[in-house]
Amino acid sequence: MPFTNMTLDQTSCTSSINPDALEQSDMPASDAPPSPFQPTKALVSWGRVVRAVHKVARPTFMDQEPALVSSFTPADPGLAVGLRRSYGDSNLNPNGRILDMTGLDRMIAFDKQTGVLRAEAGASLSQCLQVLAPNGWFLPTTPGTRFVTLGGAVANDVHGKNHHAMGTFGASVRAIGLRRTTGETMTVLAPALGGNDPMFSATVGGLGLTGVIEWVEFQAVKIPSTFLDAEDTSFANVDGYFDLTAEKKDKFEHTMAWIDCLAGGDALGRGVLSCANWAPKGGYSAHREDPKLKMPMDAPGFALNSLSVKAFNSLYGGLKQANGKKYRPHYEPFLYPLDAIAHWNRGYGSKGFYQYQSVVPPGAARDAVKEMLKQIAKSGQGSFLAVLKDFGPQESIGMLSFPAPGTTLALDFPNKGKRTLKLMAELDAVVKEAGGRLYPAKDGRIPAEMFQAGFPKLQDFRAYVDPGLSSAFWRRVSV
Repeated sequence: MPFTNMTLDQTSCTSSINPDALEQSDMPASDAPPSPFQPTKALVSWGRVVRAVHKVARPTFMDQEPALVSSFTPADPGLAVGLRRSYGDSNLNPNGRILDMTGLDRMIAFDKQTGVLRAEAGASLSQCLQVLAPNGWFLPTTPGTRFVTLGGAVANDVHGKNHHAMGTFGASVRAIGLRRTTGETMTVLAPALGGNDPMFSATVGGLGLTGVIEWVEFQAVKIPSTFLDAEDTSFANVDGYFDLTAEKKDKFEHTMAWIDCLAGGDALGRGVLSCANWAPKGGYSAHREDPKLKMPMDAPGFALNSLSVKAFNSLYGGLKQANGKKYRPHYEPFLYPLDAIAHWNRGYGSKGFYQYQSVVPPGAARDAVKEMLKQIAKSGQGSFLAVLKDFGPQESIGMLSFPAPGTTLALDFPNKGKRTLKLMAELDAVVKEAGGRLYPAKDGRIPAEMFQAGFPKLQDFRAYVDPGLSSAFWRRVSV
């Protein structure tokens, strides 16, 4: 069982600063009896495309949570959410009820000798790092932002720059505390701890639909310092990326590539591959919690055009290539570069943006990536942030986990309405033909048929869905 026969250090944390928190926009008051679920227009996902009224409850102590969860029913389903860094609608329940878990963010137990940490589901990865990093431990897997809750990391089975070495976050999870809307509670163990309940593989990557995750226990990894030995290497085109990655990926734990998605011809897919391993020296220090900069308002729409994207790509590529020497950064700027800017999503304007992230199998990856980049360049809707990475061969434990062997391409598109939707439909055709799939945590419009084709374990997963839980995404793709 988790934490049996261990000496534990009990650690308590206050709430992590949430740089993407939005001011409440309260709805008009009524004469109805007070409810813990208060209506607001302010709750949106990171892409900020879907705008709807939600009724939100915000418990601050765990004993407040059971009654709120039990109030969800099939006729009036709810959804538990964290810091809302999912881009689309998997963390939204328009005109329905939401349980905001970010107030349930306490460290429960941490063993400094073994690196096993248990915390409430609303604790962020940023908070966990404040405990882990000074003691010589780190998250086994981390996405490109530390502003993700533990519950969200499990529900989306997040991956990082080291997937080829460590797999997904779910691979490190030892146990999950789960509460169903029926009132049933359960501790679901990983197979490595003797668990054999399929509920574990349904919950990991299960988009918060199998029950409300109350706490998570995971195994951290030992690191020699909190600094990285890193290097950047430019490549001329898509073929150059695949050749370079084949050479580098077995030598480095962390790899990812930035690409210029507007370059064409012989330069199609040119970019920079960044690689890093943990540095043997440098000491242990946690990151700065507050973002250094802040996007104070929505960027004007005219700033988001092909010329600005081209200028950004040329500037970024030039700076990266100028920094061709090896360097030793702290983990914060290397693993979480965008976390330095609070509300960076406002840079896409008031209409928001879509992220499109696919993975295609190894045999089809090179041609599929080329075709997607050709479609994007042709459309003139370039992405400011275009990231290319190879996943490793590890099979994810989650029934709906996104990573699979192959190459993943992540793109951000300012929301230009029908034009943008048309482009993503064209990219869908490429991904589908290649036998790939899209990332539910990033998606905001995938058709049901494509989602169902991309996740062959979907029918198995349906049996574990809590009927009192739902989301806009689930209602769209599960028909």
